[in-house]
Amino acid sequence: MAGILILGIGIGIAFSSTATFSPENVASREFIDTKAPNPELCVQYGASAMVMDARLFVTLNPFNVYVSQPSMRPGCVIRQTDWAILEQKKLVSSEQVRDCKQRLNTFGFTGDLNSDRPDIRCIYQNEAAQNFFIAQPGAVQSQETQRF
Repeated sequence: MAGILILGIGIGIAFSSTATFSPENVASREFIDTKAPNPELCVQYGASAMVMDARLFVTLNPFNVYVSQPSMRPGCVIRQTDWAILEQKKLVSSEQVRDCKQRLNTFGFTGDLNSDRPDIRCIYQNEAAQNFFIAQPGAVQSQETQRF
């Protein structure tokens, strides 16, 4: 009886942590991929992402830092080798591409690329950021996941 109870609890925990029936649970990459703007283009030429926008306010006298409530929305990061997609659609200029490339950055966007105003920005990959979920003793990372 105890074994069945423990098995039932384990199955329930596993199901609730991976099921994505509501927007409150974004526990899988597949769910994030389907919610990304232009999902087919995003998966083919980049990676879907969760975009967080927040504002910081800094006062100097007295010195204080204030943070606004962040907003989360789906987005996409384009690989550097696939920027031509954005240029062909005339969403970024050659000058923007040159500036972004000089800083070794890439482009990310929110909003539908076929709409009037997608929000496309040159974004920087933080090399110091670590994924503590996979940075465990014995975990092996491939070179491809090290650098997007």
